Amino acid sequence: MDELSNDLLKSRVRAKSLVDAVTERLEAAILGGELAPGSRLSEQRLATAFGVSRGPLREAIRRLEGRQLLRRTTNIGVHVTELSHEDLAELMTVREALEGMACRLAAQTITQGQLVELEDLLAQHGRSQDVQAGTGYYQRTPDFDFHFRIVSASGNARLIQMLCTDMYDLLRIYRYRSSTRGGRARDAYEEHCAILEALKKRDPEAAETAMRRHIQHSREHMLQQLNGAAAAAAAG
Repeated sequence: MDELSNDLLKSRVRAKSLVDAVTERLEAAILGGELAPGSRLSEQRLATAFGVSRGPLREAIRRLEGRQLLRRTTNIGVHVTELSHEDLAELMTVREALEGMACRLAAQTITQGQLVELEDLLAQHGRSQDVQAGTGYYQRTPDFDFHFRIVSASGNARLIQMLCTDMYDLLRIYRYRSSTRGGRARDAYEEHCAILEALKKRDPEAAETAMRRHIQHSREHMLQQLNGAAAAAAAG
């Protein structure tokens, strides 16, 4: 009986590991642009491409629906979430207010150890060839994300929930697309450095102002890029 229980447990762990792997692969395809916003998912095509059965794929899809990266429409199917320019502008405005507040709080609560980690993180970013060349600046995982760490350092559980899960997941598609287009990477990096300096001085006012300015510039650049792409598509 014990051997049977162990076998069942092992099979469940293997199944869970496979779903985790498929979820990560599907998420990467969405964030990397393989699956563009608005595109419809074909379970058969994805299962074949990933080399898995439909069971793990469907569970991965359900997970990403829960994180709002995918949406299901009755009688149509599942597609990658697509925001209108108006929705995106509104979301970035909300992000500016919330993340400005988080940065203000972090200036008062962040530990010396967290500041050292942020400084080390920015040093890594500064050595990136893409950042140095000004061709891209995208932080792929939460632990590598400058914003994620600052919000976490705020100590406010509500802000962390609102920003680090719901809002960040929805925005990551657009942050990636915007960050890999020219004209923004170096400026964004320098703005991050200014935010860090305000945090090191433990100046709440300066920290919030620097964060708000950074997100304002990000919003403007993102919308300019999307408008330019839409105009080019219409002309073509």
